Amino acid sequence: MEHWSKSIQSYQWKTLFAAQLGWMLDAMDIMFYAFALTAIQSEFKLSSAEAGALASVTLIASAIGGIFFGTLADKIGRARALVFSIISYSIFTAMTATAQSVIMLIVWRCLVGFGMGGEWSAGSVLVSESWPTEHRGKAIGIMQAGWAIGYIFAAIISAIILPAFGWRILFVVGILPAFLTLWIRRNVPEPEIWIKNKEDHKTKMTDSLIIIFKKPLLKKTLTASLLTTSVLFAYWGLFTWMPSFLSKPVEQGGAGLGIVKSSTWIVPMQIGAFFGYLSFGFLADRFGRRPVFLSFLIAAALLVPLYGQLARHEILLLVIGPLIGFFGHGYFSVFGAMLAELFPTNIRGTAQGFTYNIGRAFSALAPFIIGALADHFGIGSALALTAFFFLLGAIIIFLLPETKGQQLT
Repeated sequence: MEHWSKSIQSYQWKTLFAAQLGWMLDAMDIMFYAFALTAIQSEFKLSSAEAGALASVTLIASAIGGIFFGTLADKIGRARALVFSIISYSIFTAMTATAQSVIMLIVWRCLVGFGMGGEWSAGSVLVSESWPTEHRGKAIGIMQAGWAIGYIFAAIISAIILPAFGWRILFVVGILPAFLTLWIRRNVPEPEIWIKNKEDHKTKMTDSLIIIFKKPLLKKTLTASLLTTSVLFAYWGLFTWMPSFLSKPVEQGGAGLGIVKSSTWIVPMQIGAFFGYLSFGFLADRFGRRPVFLSFLIAAALLVPLYGQLARHEILLLVIGPLIGFFGHGYFSVFGAMLAELFPTNIRGTAQGFTYNIGRAFSALAPFIIGALADHFGIGSALALTAFFFLLGAIIIFLLPETKGQQLT
């Protein structure tokens, strides 16, 4: 029997590569802040709650950007919207290096978030519409795996640059993803289903947002938004503070590894995340979106409280880290495929952009709440709260239909 990859055409691989690379560099740019968090806290004299609030501001802006770029992708095309989003987050990541006050830091992080949110909205729809139904989960899993690679790059680059040159030079490196857009414009076509639908249905950007709140889509829109809210709260609460947890002293509830060693410990965790993303896509195409999603979330909920209490146990942190990465990230691969399968082409970008990013907007509270709890109980104990939201997501998934094998319309 011929391997499944042999049936995938060249343009489909290029589409996937563009979205994966954009998502990978998106992760690298956004995670620079997480690794620079301790240095930024020190320079601007911020409490953990205030530093977490800065991350929250970025997430709120990313939600707005995700919704905007989702509707833009329905209007001008998935590949073109992807290009604009990458240019946006790259330029403003670099501009973060110029911040001389907390206000300017907030402004630049808002603008970074705007472009960051748009990359997923445009890229995930681009892949979902370009790949065959039976391999859509695999494609989205491969795309999502780019996030883990970007996270690893952020860890390695941070370990090299932060001690020697400081956090500002780290953010200057964030301009590099902008150069990817030159290749995308020349090599990545718009999906045929979008081109045909654009000719048959001319939907205004404002009308698209109205349609997803009308029957028969209203229930799907609200339930999917609730699902993304719970899971994204867990994710951002956990992984915004993970570098700080590993690097902070034990007296502050951290693991006491320091900046360089904590970056080293992050790498195997993100290798686990890489395989989590990939595995989820293949498993979801085989067994269905819902059962695999459920398994990943329950495992994450069980592992996170344990991990947060492993201060002084460096070997256990190293051993369990890849499992936290695997189960704490892999479930994300469901969103690109499942959300695409829930909504029709003429409003798919809008629907995916809204349901995913409204969850991101509410999850913006997570870094602030975890930071506030960390000030009182230590960061390791504060991270345990995220387990509740993993379990909540495991319950909500039963309110949505199983979409394995769903043909896009």
